[in-house]
Amino acid sequence: MTKSTKDRFRPVKSILVSQPKPSSDKSPYFQLAEKYNLKIDFRPFIKVEPVSIKEFRKQKIDILKHTAVIFTSRNAIDHFFKICQELKIEMPADMKYFCISEQAAHYLQKYIVIRKRKLFVGERTAADMFDYFKKHKGEKYLFPCSDIRKDDIPNFLAENNIDFTEAVIYHTVAADLSDLKDITYDILAFYSPSGIKSLKHNFPDFKQNKTRIAAFGPTTSKSVRDEGLILDIEAPMPNAPSMTGALELYIKKVNNV
Repeated sequence: MTKSTKDRFRPVKSILVSQPKPSSDKSPYFQLAEKYNLKIDFRPFIKVEPVSIKEFRKQKIDILKHTAVIFTSRNAIDHFFKICQELKIEMPADMKYFCISEQAAHYLQKYIVIRKRKLFVGERTAADMFDYFKKHKGEKYLFPCSDIRKDDIPNFLAENNIDFTEAVIYHTVAADLSDLKDITYDILAFYSPSGIKSLKHNFPDFKQNKTRIAAFGPTTSKSVRDEGLILDIEAPMPNAPSMTGALELYIKKVNNV
């Protein structure tokens, strides 16, 4: 085993997760830290910035000409209703809402009174909603999203000749990570290609060296490799459907637990 190979199997003591700190004390990350005596820090590598009303108007989108809205995140919900408020638009009672998860559907209640027959909820991924889109093919969908988003929903709608309009309502940009310049972690955990881009944006001369990289999802994994970095931990796996599960399998191996 060469020295560089050995570096990939050094014991893990610290992890930086490129997401906000979990609000619940029951997060599996906290359980992982306690179980293996790890230092786990959280830091969003990306931030969102709303589009201005002027920028939104340039898209020439008439919100009320649509009969259904697709929400894939809390950010999309927040920024969408902020635009509606600024434009003095009140959502009609017969508007349908398609939410990617129960969490998103629950959050939607912050802004509107939900009528069950007008709400369609997926389990966790965009694919969970595809059957709903097929069953409600006659709707005119509005898809509020970031300028950086996955292709799965627009591609499915286009391939099935379903009428939809994509509305860019916020931008995803790199967060300032300059304070992390001289700080190293054994593992960096990423959940999106945007996180990888932020790393390279903040540290153009980033050298991976002994740092291991974990990625969730095929597009994030591809982004790691496209940047010429070594992907040490890939999630989900058949025996580890979550990021924390994949991390734990790796830690058990390299920490000789």
